[in-house]
Amino acid sequence: MSTGEIDTAAGTPIRITQRGLWFEEFAEGTVYEHRPGRTVTEADNVLFTTLTMNTQALHLDAAWSATQPGFDGQRLINSMFTLSTIVGLSVSQLTQGTLVANLGFSEVAFPAPLFAGDTIYAETECTGKRESRSRPGEGVVNLVHVGRNQHGQVVARAARATLVRKRPTEES
Repeated sequence: MSTGEIDTAAGTPIRITQRGLWFEEFAEGTVYEHRPGRTVTEADNVLFTTLTMNTQALHLDAAWSATQPGFDGQRLINSMFTLSTIVGLSVSQLTQGTLVANLGFSEVAFPAPLFAGDTIYAETECTGKRESRSRPGEGVVNLVHVGRNQHGQVVARAARATLVRKRPTEES
């Protein structure tokens, strides 16, 4: 049955609430592609950079950045914005309403620059999961987030450990 259809037995519309995956629904080795992508703007970069008090001239000073080698005269998108965006692109598909906590990030890398006007696409691989030893009803899920620009170049990669709720018994 699709959204908008009527449950003829009850005579009421079917309701579907978007949520992330329960612990049991994560499958090790599965790669989840998050679409649509997100085109990054200069405004995104300046706002994020100033909100976080990051005064790095590569993000804010167009004239100075234009004199620096390796960036084709462009300001570099703040790497923390890039990381936040690839994680954010995964939320509705993986963790909306099911995440308990971020336990930590590791292996964070930014192998290629991201610039205003680039579009970032994200994907997440589940690299492992286990039931929590200290929190019944929850489990630890290990994820690797990868962000690519519109040319397919990897611009960000990060491993992440999360604490995720198990499926409530009433949903089984």
